[in-house]
Amino acid sequence: AQIAPGCEDVAMTVLGTVLGTMLGTRFGQQQLVRRFRGAAAGMTLVMVAAACGGSDDPAADSAATTGVSATAPPRAAATTVPRTSPETTTPETTTPATTAPATTSPETTIPATTIPATTAPPPGPATIADLIASGNVLNIAHAGGDQDYPHSTMYAYARSVADGADILEMDVWLTADGEIIVQHDADTQKTTEQTLVVADTDLATLQTLDNAYWFSPECWPCQDLPVESYVFRGVRTGESPPPAGFGPDDFRIITLAELSEAFPHMPFDIEIKPDGEAGAAVAQALAYELSRLGRLMSSVVVSFDSATVAAFHEAAPDVATSPGLDEMAAWLLAGTPLADFHDVVQIPPMYDDIVVLRPETLQLAADAGVAVWVWPNDASTQENQSFYESLVDMGVTGILAGRPAQATAAIAAASAG
Repeated sequence: AQIAPGCEDVAMTVLGTVLGTMLGTRFGQQQLVRRFRGAAAGMTLVMVAAACGGSDDPAADSAATTGVSATAPPRAAATTVPRTSPETTTPETTTPATTAPATTSPETTIPATTIPATTAPPPGPATIADLIASGNVLNIAHAGGDQDYPHSTMYAYARSVADGADILEMDVWLTADGEIIVQHDADTQKTTEQTLVVADTDLATLQTLDNAYWFSPECWPCQDLPVESYVFRGVRTGESPPPAGFGPDDFRIITLAELSEAFPHMPFDIEIKPDGEAGAAVAQALAYELSRLGRLMSSVVVSFDSATVAAFHEAAPDVATSPGLDEMAAWLLAGTPLADFHDVVQIPPMYDDIVVLRPETLQLAADAGVAVWVWPNDASTQENQSFYESLVDMGVTGILAGRPAQATAAIAAASAG
């Protein structure tokens, strides 16, 4: 290390103070020179040199004044520093060695336990590839379990996780100010007290709405029941008390980012709802958002619109996808192979008057190397434990359940049997 002219005395004095403090006694310069020649002395002298206007790297000082960057050479060993200050300038008797007890040695002041193992970040969500490879039947909470809880609310997702869901399913749209929200329809009529078009409304306005306004455990979605049937109406606006452990914000419209932050360990099954140009816009925004959130490997993306799925795959080729309606129809009805980048097919038991879920479909999926996830589309007959058990018995690998607790029970019962 290089010491600026005139700083020699300062250097040795500061060195005595620093190292003396570390060892609980202030040694004179004569003792320091004899006892401390290692890296600590070199480091302290470098600090003093810098404070005096010098540097441990002359080339760096030159670069700082000329504006040209220079690569710093290796630090010189502490033993290269010459003893330019006479050893007798500070008498030993000025700082007695008995001023501090020996028990203040730095070797005992910082125990190894000061950096606990719990400082490591918690594990992230399982990847879609790992979930599929596990061979387990997956409990996928449809909109957070929309037959038991208010559709797409934070409350619903929290309850479905407690019910044993493996994956959270959701639909997404873009607001007028470009935010990705978790929302099923193009407008808010089905779930809130107002009818606002999502694409024409900003996020702040949408989040004032009561997203549990029309929810009833008796019938979803029904809007002709007695007022008392809508058990969470008014919680969002403060007119009714929230359930224990929850608050008004748990019943508002939420963003994808908010859901990701609330459940960082949960994988996502995401459906892009709009098609055409609007679908392509959501696909681009979603690709960016999943990357920003660190969810490229823990999400699967699907849309009814095959062109939207293709646009998303082009923007985010590493994310698992499920084919759209046109591609599925060609595969099932005409034998046209699926695109080789799909990981999952998501199908209903019936579509119009066509039986989709049948042994032949499961065999086609096995041949194509894709998992089969089923979304019940008749709540009155299919959203129950008995039907879920029949799906497991058929060999499906995922259930988009409106009643996650019953899906958990069905999967356990089928596994035990």
